[in-house]
Amino acid sequence: MYWDYYLMGIILLPAIILAIYAQAKVSSTYAKYSKVLSKNGMTGAQVARLLLDCADLKNIKITQIGGNLTDHYNPKKQIIALSASVHDSTSVAALGVAAHEVGHAIQEKNGYVPYKIRKFIIPVTNFLSSMLWPLVVIGLIFNFAAIPGSIVGDVLLWSGVTVFGLATLVDLVTLPVEFNASKRAINTLYKTEILDPSETAGAKKVLNAAALTYVAALLNSLLNLLRFVLVFLMNAKRDE
Repeated sequence: MYWDYYLMGIILLPAIILAIYAQAKVSSTYAKYSKVLSKNGMTGAQVARLLLDCADLKNIKITQIGGNLTDHYNPKKQIIALSASVHDSTSVAALGVAAHEVGHAIQEKNGYVPYKIRKFIIPVTNFLSSMLWPLVVIGLIFNFAAIPGSIVGDVLLWSGVTVFGLATLVDLVTLPVEFNASKRAINTLYKTEILDPSETAGAKKVLNAAALTYVAALLNSLLNLLRFVLVFLMNAKRDE
């Protein structure tokens, strides 16, 4: 069974290819539109502040963080954290990313259901996964030792199925949350005329490229789950 698990790794090939393509697409698209400066001359931080104020979210603060494309909304601390390449940049790419993070804050304010579900399940799945992974490792060790009929094999399989099932659930809920945040961002940029139509189209391409990475993550989770299920079925057939 130990070898079945790793041989089944070939199932992940489509997800790996898509992930590589998605990352390359994000990098190239962001690099292209980070060189296109917006005509309004506003920085990502200024645009985020303006959009937050317009949405009556004056309580949310904007801060700068390290890294590249590490931008995120932290609902617990009520802050939008923007990387330096977004916070101080006036590029079309930066303004699109800043507006996207504001979209998450608006989702929370409006009670967007997928956002609420994601906010609830992430800490739960993180906790359960941290509890199950040691069982998976122990199961791999016992099965590598080829102990016949060991119940540890079943522990490995069920733990693996559960871990990747939880990961798939998170990625599945994340998809509509991210797509919706991007849609809100583009609509807001268009309606407020912060960007002109051609600039908004560029920001949309950046966000669409970023969304592809979430599609790749979901595919990877689904195929990992499928791998464990197939190994489970193969193991069960051998025991018959």
